Amino acid sequence: MTAPDRIRSVVPPYLLRAVADAAEHPRAAAAARTALGEMTAVAAPKREHRIRPQGVVGTVDRSPQRTIADAAGGTTLPGRVVRREGEPDTDDAATDEAYAGLGATHAFWLDVFGRASVDGAGLPLDATVHYGQDYDNAYWDGQRMVFGDGDGEVFNRFTIALDVIGHELAHGVTQHTADLTYEGQSGALNESVSDVFGSLVAQYTAGQTVDQASWLIGEGLFTDAVHGVALRSMRAPGTAYDDPVLGKDPQPATMAGYVQTTEDSGGVHVNSGIPNHAFFLAATAIGGRAWEGAGAVWWDALVSPSTTAGIDFAGFAGVTLDAASARFGAGSTEWTAVRDAWRTVGVHTAS
Repeated sequence: MTAPDRIRSVVPPYLLRAVADAAEHPRAAAAARTALGEMTAVAAPKREHRIRPQGVVGTVDRSPQRTIADAAGGTTLPGRVVRREGEPDTDDAATDEAYAGLGATHAFWLDVFGRASVDGAGLPLDATVHYGQDYDNAYWDGQRMVFGDGDGEVFNRFTIALDVIGHELAHGVTQHTADLTYEGQSGALNESVSDVFGSLVAQYTAGQTVDQASWLIGEGLFTDAVHGVALRSMRAPGTAYDDPVLGKDPQPATMAGYVQTTEDSGGVHVNSGIPNHAFFLAATAIGGRAWEGAGAVWWDALVSPSTTAGIDFAGFAGVTLDAASARFGAGSTEWTAVRDAWRTVGVHTAS
């Protein structure tokens, strides 16, 4: 396997560890141990923050440029190319789901925020499917999307969830904008931003309002053997699953439950529930279509020079308030919704 520059996976290590210990699901346990081993082997080194590009030079191709490769159960990337941009559907569900998901995500960023691909400069969207044997994850490695097929006992194939595809490509957007350090609260914000925009990709594609959205991340990834509906819930963090074998979703919804840990880069996946819930509260208080309200505020905050690489929850909350004020006006319904959302989850700013 060629080691990636960075790995941002959708299934958190705490859940993979629970699966790895599940004697009731031997095939899944073996697959989870493999996924955990790979995450450890390619853990991304801490990097210095890159200066944001000040503009795109030359002509930008604003059309999607997708290439899907098949690893055929191996771990060498990229694999054999099986579908390129403009080619018809294949007879392989994972290939076609990946192709469609990349297209839907590209359309969201272009239509809503005028951004041409994840880097804003028309970056080709590459993906590999059928990665590994029963591989229990999907990830962005800094250059491409990689999808496992799941183990069939606990996890289904990872191309079925559009919000997962949106989540992983949002890591690419963050990489090319704020480049939030993947550790502690900035790392939890990194994960949360991906959940936010992954959810918005799914909502935009389905034409859903805030009241119609499920606010679940990874809905459908669990098989029927699991007592759970998704990997995470933005509406109610900590309620996505409660399984006698895998345990209960550990995400906190407020700072009262903040997890102090050295695992998972300081709890980036578990503590992301707090800013996730803040976004949900802001979006539903504003109402309508989330990408036009809270989503626009979070986007403005993500690209703001005030969002430093190591920013914490309170710092980011302050930037979102400034963004809401600039876009909608201080004291507006939108500004008040953002302020109250952060206060509700226990994150306080000077405003």
